[in-house]
Amino acid sequence: MSAMTAAVPFWRAAGMTYIGYSNVCAALVRSCLKEPFKTEVSSREKVHFSLSKWADEKQQKPTVRTDDE
Repeated sequence: MSAMTAAVPFWRAAGMTYIGYSNVCAALVRSCLKEPFKTEVSSREKVHFSLSKWADEKQQKPTVRTDDE
């Protein structure tokens, strides 16, 4: 393994985004929880984030997305 590939995070080397990686980790943690905590955290499972595109050196109106889009 070269020094260049060793510096790449394993989630990036696997072709994932950090959001995808963190969703996998969070799902594993939630699946390990016992009741009543498991049902309590299931309502917080969805992740929302905003995305802004840039054109002509100006930020465009942001769009809100979820982790499943």
